Amino acid sequence: METASALSLRATYRHPRASEYRSQGGAWDVPTLDQLLGSQDTGSAFSAQVAAVASGLRARGVRRGSVVAWQSPNWPEAAVLYRACWQVGAVAAPIHHNAGEADLQRMLQVLDPAVFLDVDSLRARVKSMSTSPPDTPSTTRAAPFPTVRPADLAVALFTAGTSGEPKAVLHTHRGLAHKTTTMVTAHGLTSADVVLMPAPLAHISGLLNGLLVPGLAGMRSILMERWDPEEALATIERERVTFMVGPPTFFIGLMNSSGFTPERVASLRLVSSGGTGVTSDFVAEASERLVAHVKRSYGSTEAPTIATSTGIDPEHRARDSDGRVVGQAELWIASDGELLVRGPELFAGYIDADQTRAATTRGWFRTGDLANLDNGWLTITGRIKDVIIRGGENISAGEVEEILARHPSVREAVAVGYPDDRMGERVCVFVVASDNFDLQACIQHFTNEGIARFKTPERVVVLGALPVLGAGKVDRSALRDLARASI
Repeated sequence: METASALSLRATYRHPRASEYRSQGGAWDVPTLDQLLGSQDTGSAFSAQVAAVASGLRARGVRRGSVVAWQSPNWPEAAVLYRACWQVGAVAAPIHHNAGEADLQRMLQVLDPAVFLDVDSLRARVKSMSTSPPDTPSTTRAAPFPTVRPADLAVALFTAGTSGEPKAVLHTHRGLAHKTTTMVTAHGLTSADVVLMPAPLAHISGLLNGLLVPGLAGMRSILMERWDPEEALATIERERVTFMVGPPTFFIGLMNSSGFTPERVASLRLVSSGGTGVTSDFVAEASERLVAHVKRSYGSTEAPTIATSTGIDPEHRARDSDGRVVGQAELWIASDGELLVRGPELFAGYIDADQTRAATTRGWFRTGDLANLDNGWLTITGRIKDVIIRGGENISAGEVEEILARHPSVREAVAVGYPDDRMGERVCVFVVASDNFDLQACIQHFTNEGIARFKTPERVVVLGALPVLGAGKVDRSALRDLARASI
């Protein structure tokens, strides 16, 4: 694998409008992340702990551009480590705490960190650094921190994919600072809001919405170590949570919980949801049952939340589209329907330079998503790799799922292709249904909807719950394997 070091990677990928972003008042006229967030906690016990851990990292040889990796559930120590890294100019590299040993070793090989804190010893080691750095010459402990620049790399986040080489996505201080400022405004958040964050801080959604956005807005952030609908209900009710972000699986689980009542979630005012299963029907149902403003959003680890709607936009846009551009991002639909993105929030590249070149074209990031644009309003219609080719006909998995979502018995649905000697591929759907739903019911539904016969699923598998990845996204790879295994 060809890799580029943290400090040299900026030469691998350049934003085409960098000079414009850097101009006074431009998107990159921003401070570093520690400076951006520090004004909210100056003099607090948290800021004192961050400073102590930063000194501890420095005493352990961490310098500007060094990589600091760790494994941690959504513990407060993870937030401390992020901020401490940014104070000394290190690249924060969280690894999901559930990563298997083989994946962990591959990720560490990619990162080559100066310091790694494993999940078993992390809390003790952070506590040790918070109280007293290791015995080193006083001149080393007293050495001033380096000047950290907004253009410096801030984080390396691994994508949530389930196959292939691990992709470590690199973001700069200025890119994330711009995105943070943009999203506080887009969501209309203030210090009176409270966010509940079940997504891991090792993922972009957890980092952005559980640490950066709350830090800038001065709002409370409540981190969940693992998603549990009953615990979430109790937390929302007790802490008066007003804001949540996540895939539909979180909110479907919440609404289907035995303890759910509208009164228990009465404090919720805003829900932003993205990923597989964000359909018009989901938004309509969640809006009604949660009695909150529920909207669709779109983004990725490489291009965080580039589209959403705001509180003044028409209700049908929040329900039927994935939003419109926030900030200075630009969208382009290629001739094959793929969505390309560029803008100041775009990632700086992958650690693997070959992966960077494969994913970018003249400053545009190729998302791999199929999309439509209607007067600036974006709607994701599927993934290029999720196109099912049956007898030479292209079938969008997203379209099949949208149709299934309109059936009153279907709570969740995922469509995948499975190999067939005669047709190449056929359509299999995995559904979570509230009552009896089988292949015959599925065929009848597609007939009633007037859908072409070749798009109609030929296998239906009913599950109690869809398999999900760490951030709550549906594990399509596992479902494809299951479909192939059961032929």
